[in-house]
Amino acid sequence: MKKLIILLILLFTAIDNFGQFSLGPKIGYTTSKLSTDLDSIQESFKSNFQIGVFFRFGKKLYIQPEIYYATSGGTLKIEGTDLKETIKMKNLGIPVLVGFKLINAKVVNLRIMAGPAANFILDKTVEFDDLIEHPIQDSDLKNVAWGMDVGAGVDVFFLTLDIRYEFGLNNIYSGADSQKIKSNLFVVSLGFKIL
Repeated sequence: MKKLIILLILLFTAIDNFGQFSLGPKIGYTTSKLSTDLDSIQESFKSNFQIGVFFRFGKKLYIQPEIYYATSGGTLKIEGTDLKETIKMKNLGIPVLVGFKLINAKVVNLRIMAGPAANFILDKTVEFDDLIEHPIQDSDLKNVAWGMDVGAGVDVFFLTLDIRYEFGLNNIYSGADSQKIKSNLFVVSLGFKIL
């Protein structure tokens, strides 16, 4: 966490070298899905939200770090039964994106972006049916989910709209068996440039 904060401070000190700078609040709608490597488990999406702030500096090539609070999770169902586990997580997300403006006009621009994301899990709950033999426990879930974001965005005047997909990179399950769980997100967010 300290390394990430130092990186953000260094990025802000380099603003003069990049030229344009903007920041603002953003809100978003996300759908999350927990993927597993077990064929007997059926995964389903969960609707969530995020709220935070973004920073962007650069002209045609730009860097966009963000920090936001978000909810995520998903439902894992044992195929052929009605038994299911629902995992709910509250996260502090910190993606650092590198982007390129395909169209860079005064009124509108079209962007593409990609970069790593760290999701620090602040709270986690697991709801499960009593008949499940070895349910996932809250303590079985790790405290950090790493991801890779890819997406595109458009800016019109002071509004900025991003659409991104985040691929889960690490196994967030630390239970005794060999099951792997990754957290994947689809995000649509709207930001308001105040600078």
